[in-house]
Amino acid sequence: MKDIRILNGNKAAAYGAKLSRPEIIAVYPITPQTTLVEYLSQFVADGDLDATMVEVESEHSVMSVLHGASIAGCRVFSGTSGQGLAYMYEPYIRTSTMRLPIVMCIVNREVISPTTVWGGPQDSITLRDAGWIQIYVENNQEILDSIIMAYRIAEDPRVLLPVNICYDGFYLSHMTDFVEIPKQEAVDSFLRPYEPTHLRLDPDEPMAIDPLTPGDLLMEYRYHHLEAMGQSLSVIQEVDQAFGSHFGRSYGGLLELYRTEDAEVVLLTMGSVTGTARVAIDRARESGIKVGLIKLRTLRPFPREHLKESVRGKRAVGVIDRNVCFGWCSGTLFMELRSSLLDLENPPSILNFIAGLGGADITLDHLEKAIHSTQNAMDKKPEKEVEWLGIDT
Repeated sequence: MKDIRILNGNKAAAYGAKLSRPEIIAVYPITPQTTLVEYLSQFVADGDLDATMVEVESEHSVMSVLHGASIAGCRVFSGTSGQGLAYMYEPYIRTSTMRLPIVMCIVNREVISPTTVWGGPQDSITLRDAGWIQIYVENNQEILDSIIMAYRIAEDPRVLLPVNICYDGFYLSHMTDFVEIPKQEAVDSFLRPYEPTHLRLDPDEPMAIDPLTPGDLLMEYRYHHLEAMGQSLSVIQEVDQAFGSHFGRSYGGLLELYRTEDAEVVLLTMGSVTGTARVAIDRARESGIKVGLIKLRTLRPFPREHLKESVRGKRAVGVIDRNVCFGWCSGTLFMELRSSLLDLENPPSILNFIAGLGGADITLDHLEKAIHSTQNAMDKKPEKEVEWLGIDT
């Protein structure tokens, strides 16, 4: 019999971590991640999770503790949000450049100022080039499942990179949905215990870890880091397919397509807005508009070739961004997609719709407006490339 419960996103994340059997957990509470810490602490206190919870004084210490534990050969877990991620900046970057397969949730929160604690992926997107794999999810079931998959991706010898599971604060972290919890034995057969192969603190086999490094050697480290990031594209696909075979659920790996086969125009989304976008797509289809949806799951690595194939032959793409790229005065997904299509013959028109910043709702009306604007831009350069939904500009 299936174990299906009504869980908020933070509790789904806690179950995903619990089922993955981390040995060391270090977390510092911050809105909207706080209840994730509480759920994990309760699992440990009740004896449902055989792990050590390390109480620390800051997010900087969180990641520093996990560095030592991971180098010692432990599977580890954490989660943070917004300003906590900013405070973690130094060891966050060191995690990826040391090739530590750490899994951490980022419960996405808008960055200050003006002061806000509400949802939005600006925190993780700002650090998209810190060398971590970043997976963005649509709903609470995907949170749980993606954490389990993240360990298998991170610990794969072809990858050995840390992974963020990013989910929208409040929209997912605090809202509830039906979630199926896999059986522990099923997860154990899918996710084997972590056995480090590249570095480990061992007094019987001493090694120097992270010493002062000359430029020539640093060049080689960076080359192999980027090589691993590139290889993770195929590993993410493989793991998603294996998860689907094992548990009966899969998410397309790098991206998921919805009603795109005969579509003339498509929307590109990321995160929880995807669910609302599916409804908007269905409504538009009922009125005769040939529109489809591309849900992007991995911002890093960016699935450039997969996106190119997904939009090939389409006449226009509307990109929904819940963030901004300050340098380009647009959204980040828009900038990334447009760069990816530079060598595509007969590329589609691309429009950018910025909405939902600081936890503001992205409504059906917003998305239907985006669909109609995208349809109007078929086969011609749009008059306005970047449109802000919900405010007068």
